[in-house]
Amino acid sequence: MKNARDIIGYIMGLILFIILIPLLMWKLSGNVDPGTGRIVVLVVLGVIGIALSIWSIVYMKIVGKGNPMDAFNHEVAPRTSELMTGGPYRICRNPMLLGVFIFYTGLVICLWSWQALVIFIAYVAIMMVQVSREEKRLEEDFGEAYREYKRRTKKIIPFIF
Repeated sequence: MKNARDIIGYIMGLILFIILIPLLMWKLSGNVDPGTGRIVVLVVLGVIGIALSIWSIVYMKIVGKGNPMDAFNHEVAPRTSELMTGGPYRICRNPMLLGVFIFYTGLVICLWSWQALVIFIAYVAIMMVQVSREEKRLEEDFGEAYREYKRRTKKIIPFIF
């Protein structure tokens, strides 16, 4: 049962974040001819972003002994039982989200449309609410160890935010 729940959670994440949201950006952007340069930017940022997200998920599963997603206080998959501060979590507290942001930045550049930008901004706003809720839960779960981790590690963008 636990493995089925894990697999369903990963499939949901793949469908939503890697297929549906990018598809929505593309569809609402109309018939965009991005040109080779912007396609190259998308491929490079897409590979970097998705690789960072996958590294974060694998690290979370192995070290955190859980899964990435709590959807607005609803446990989609078993929560992590160990605080993760190494691997990709040395870069920032939300490296999986940073990876998705990098990928979506490539999409916005490739599509070069206000529609794609609006979807990206809306996604960022929604995810910032989610991150705030997640951080409260992590403080409850891990206490002072998490507060110390917060003091020394940026939330999403290394060295900036």
